[in-house]
Amino acid sequence: MRLWMMGLYIAGETGTAAATATATGTGTKTDIVSLVAGSGPVVFAVLVLLILFSVGCWAIIGFKFAQVRRAHAESAQFLDAFWQTRKLDAIYESSERLRHSPVAEVFRAGYQELTKLRKRTKDGQSGGAGESQFEAGGLENIERAMRRAASFERTRLERFVPFLATTGSTAPFVGLFGTVWGIMNSFQEIGAKGAASLAVVAPGISEALIATAAGLAAAIPAVIAYNYFLAKIKELDSEVENFANDFLNIVKRVFFR
Repeated sequence: MRLWMMGLYIAGETGTAAATATATGTGTKTDIVSLVAGSGPVVFAVLVLLILFSVGCWAIIGFKFAQVRRAHAESAQFLDAFWQTRKLDAIYESSERLRHSPVAEVFRAGYQELTKLRKRTKDGQSGGAGESQFEAGGLENIERAMRRAASFERTRLERFVPFLATTGSTAPFVGLFGTVWGIMNSFQEIGAKGAASLAVVAPGISEALIATAAGLAAAIPAVIAYNYFLAKIKELDSEVENFANDFLNIVKRVFFR
């Protein structure tokens, strides 16, 4: 009889505890949307800022990935055409269709300068004086035009990439600021209520930690994408530099003998 009564008592206590836990769990904000919606104004502003950073980064990642990929593909296509064709005018016409290739753009700049020099030599200059002037300054003009085109293409490829680096370096600190602010508010509520139970502390801490998670979610893809694009742009820059040297050597051997 005594054992049977003890069993009923334990069952009753267990049922009461389960009901209390269920009611507490129902009233506690557990999903992320509720935590974000119930956060303070400072933490909410931090989250909105981090979301904007993240959306901007993903837009840049998609745009730059397509741009860099197309630049690599068209540069490889142009280099194949350049080394397989001996006529510069034919190469120039084929390069007109490869507007996204930095190597093709550098070639067009050098070829246009070479065409201007040849035209000036044929029209207004004749004899030894004209040939010496063409030899003295012509190659430098071509090199300068190609260097200017290479600098423009490098700037075009690097556009928007620094934003990824800025996001990767600042987003974690912005999220940490939101977390610290949220924890400060949680401790203020604890002091005002005079209680430090888990039910009082947990909601505020969870709301504050979302800011850190959002900062990391924005920073990690930005850093990875920044390093990836930086490596790809360096590859293209190396291709441009190597081609410029080869083209200048060809022009020197053929036109400046």
